[in-house]
Amino acid sequence: MEKLTIRNIKTILTAPDGINLVVVKVETSEPEIYGLGCATFTQRYLAVQTAIEQYLKPFLIGRKVEDINDIWHTAYVSSYWRNGPVLNNALSGVDMALWDIQGKIANMPLYQLFGGKVREGAAIYRHADGHDIREVEDNVRAYMEQGVRYIRCQMGTYGGVNHKMVHPVGAPDGCYYDPKAYMRSIVELFDHLRTNIGMEIEFLHDIHERLSPIDAVNFAKELEPFKLFFLEDPLPPEQIEWFRMIRHHSSIPLAMGELFNNPNEWMPLITNRLIDYIRVHISQIGGITPARKLAALCEAFGVRTAWHGPGDTSPVGHAAHVHLNVSTINFGIQEWNGFNQHTEEVFPGCPKIINGYAYPNDKPGLGIDIDEKLAARFPCDNTLPRWTLARLPDGTPATP
Repeated sequence: MEKLTIRNIKTILTAPDGINLVVVKVETSEPEIYGLGCATFTQRYLAVQTAIEQYLKPFLIGRKVEDINDIWHTAYVSSYWRNGPVLNNALSGVDMALWDIQGKIANMPLYQLFGGKVREGAAIYRHADGHDIREVEDNVRAYMEQGVRYIRCQMGTYGGVNHKMVHPVGAPDGCYYDPKAYMRSIVELFDHLRTNIGMEIEFLHDIHERLSPIDAVNFAKELEPFKLFFLEDPLPPEQIEWFRMIRHHSSIPLAMGELFNNPNEWMPLITNRLIDYIRVHISQIGGITPARKLAALCEAFGVRTAWHGPGDTSPVGHAAHVHLNVSTINFGIQEWNGFNQHTEEVFPGCPKIINGYAYPNDKPGLGIDIDEKLAARFPCDNTLPRWTLARLPDGTPATP
């Protein structure tokens, strides 16, 4: 076959689950061969679309699809300034799509191109939330009945719920929470869950960077008796030096990274063994190519992967997760949000879950497709999610 080249790059915006998704379709000089990639940056999806359509597309038309490493690096540095979420997500969409094409050319699923499976399925964790302890417990038990053995427990999403607060006169609107009340409520939650459910289920919790550094240190100590599988995102990227103090005061496993864009953010945490799980959003760091390098780096330092897998990762991104997970020695756990019926119809070939494990299919490449006509029936909504507007009781903007 003559060398395939990039003929066109399309950006597909869709929200079948009410969450803005960005999917890239790279079309080749052979019309029947194309690839899909995830470029989802929900809060700034139009900026990603512009970066792809106005900058990457004219830069890449005519390039050979097999030159993944060269394309990734030249596109990465072509803007001169780099390591930002908009450009990284745009690059990720192209990168994943090119890997998808390589798998189709080879007639192999991606996990085979990555060296083959080291496990048949990837263990997942699901989210059990609730307005009170009883509702969280009910949701935990519902997941247990589905065979899920790793469950992230929250109470009121991020920062808690039902806090009694007095705001200053004229305080602006926002997503208010009380850090002290939040910490007390979560300690009570896990005490209840361990007492009533026992130690057989692995529990996780996401602070979502809602605490001051010293509060995060104390909170990790308070949660230590409940033997969490890991404590997620205790601090924002701006405060990574505090991880050393958390490590010195608690043996609770730590997971960090979904806000990371720049290798200089994760390098000290990995090389100094200050975290146990790397939690990056793989489109946020530029796609499959850098994710594979990051996983190899982590393996050398005893850190396991736990790729960020929320609803604002498209099914294409989740498919990439599963191929990486079944072929990576130091895989740890995979966050799983799940797909509704509309999403599975828009994206035929979504990975399947059986008894708490995610499985890739054996189709070539990522094994997933998109129905563009159906995707167009679920337009994106350019409204900022309320949870991003976090505030402390006195109205101070928080840094989630």
